[in-house]
Amino acid sequence: MNQEFWAGKKVFLTGHTGFKGAWLAAWLGHLGAKIFGYALPPETSPNLCDLIGLESDIAFTHADIRDAAQLTRAIQDFGGEIVFHLAAQSLVRRGYAAPVETFATNVMGTANVLEAVRVTPSVRAVVIVTSDKCYDNREWPYAYRETDALGGADPYSASKACAEILTAAWRRSFLQNEPAPAIATVRAGNVIGGGDFSPDRLIPDCMAARAQNRPLVLRNPHATRPWQHVLDPLHGYLLLAEKLFAEGKDFGKSYNFGPAPSDTRAVYEIAEALDIPWVQAETPGPHEAAQLAVDSALARQELGWRPRLTLDTALDWTAAWYASHQRGADAKATLMTQIQNFQDLTGVGRKSEASSATLLAAPSKLTRGG
Repeated sequence: MNQEFWAGKKVFLTGHTGFKGAWLAAWLGHLGAKIFGYALPPETSPNLCDLIGLESDIAFTHADIRDAAQLTRAIQDFGGEIVFHLAAQSLVRRGYAAPVETFATNVMGTANVLEAVRVTPSVRAVVIVTSDKCYDNREWPYAYRETDALGGADPYSASKACAEILTAAWRRSFLQNEPAPAIATVRAGNVIGGGDFSPDRLIPDCMAARAQNRPLVLRNPHATRPWQHVLDPLHGYLLLAEKLFAEGKDFGKSYNFGPAPSDTRAVYEIAEALDIPWVQAETPGPHEAAQLAVDSALARQELGWRPRLTLDTALDWTAAWYASHQRGADAKATLMTQIQNFQDLTGVGRKSEASSATLLAAPSKLTRGG
């Protein structure tokens, strides 16, 4: 990743108030980009966006991506060069409770973004974030590749498959010829990291169980997922955006960004790695896939990307963030230290004063239950 590339780049980011969006905005700011955030207000309290004071550092507006006219005005007024689209309804169980809202946000919201960039001449590169759950999951034991069939047995997964299909349709119908922007979609695994307070997600549930000194209730403890620290897929998104901007439509396709195969683990293994006692729920709830893994060979071959953090390290970094937050430490300082340490691993920027060893010394006790 080229730090000099990002200095001064005008980046329009939807979903900056979400967990992954806040991490990406903080990293882009660290790289020197000029950012405009477009999202609804944060949905939880606390939330990462507020804890790191993100909206005091960037230009932003609180608005809905389903409002096509306002979205188009915002992108055009800002004059964005690169667009990252992360705004979404991102929870499987909420998709069951609000299926129409899920499709309206994830499908029509994505269509609004694509149409807005189509009529904004300044935009040169667009990264549309979907999900590893966009595949037609047949519970096969192999990792899904970008050429495998799309599908979805629940509203959330189906909405992400639809977002993939409509992006491909827009690219083929409207965005083939110059000077149209180059557009790619990205499918990450199950991301973890500090600052996630969303309901019905494993790490926030683990941290709540620890804080309340109670067992964690797991709906599907033996379900396997491709777990990875949030910085690993974000690194892939940044690499891809550089390629789209500099080299164009050869990189306008879909890419998986998942962990090493050994880091596709069962849900209960994550709880046990964090020393969180758990019990199985009496009723599992709505259907969720039992097995899921993605193959990232294409990203390795074409982008030179690979996951840099093992799952054990990802859990340590995640636990370190929550431990520091519980101690009342500066949330932004902890987050920026982890970003710099990750950059040190990938050779981007200068070495930070705090080494990875220093960062991980504190959480090792927490992850072992101390």
